[in-house]
Amino acid sequence: MTIVRYNPWAEMNALQRQIDRMFEDVQAPVYRTPAAELTETDDALHLRLELPGIEAKDVDIEVTENAVKVIAQRKSETKTEEEAKTRSEFYYGKYQRVIPLKARVKNTEVTAEYKDGILNLTLPKTVEEKNKVVKVNLEQN
Repeated sequence: MTIVRYNPWAEMNALQRQIDRMFEDVQAPVYRTPAAELTETDDALHLRLELPGIEAKDVDIEVTENAVKVIAQRKSETKTEEEAKTRSEFYYGKYQRVIPLKARVKNTEVTAEYKDGILNLTLPKTVEEKNKVVKVNLEQN
């Protein structure tokens, strides 16, 4: 009879390898945030967002005086091939980003251009109202 030393870590390592192999085939997509670039001039803010592989009809833009919210969805192509395995690193799903703005903008005068997966927004700044000082007279009887 041979004596064998029991190693509990060997079983744990084997279990870890089995779990890793199981998740190699089915990987959950990672939530991604579109890259942004914000530049400021004297009269406007210019925002560029990178939205590769998304059509203009799948982009929703909401602008308030203090922030820009962009929601975009990249839809997957459905292909059916018999007995074929596809391994894809493309991301399909919803992109969402809220970008706070440094200056107040006129959200009714925003212009947008979308070309080659790059969204360009021009956000004109508002002329902030100066503090008005009003003199109040107190009536005496």
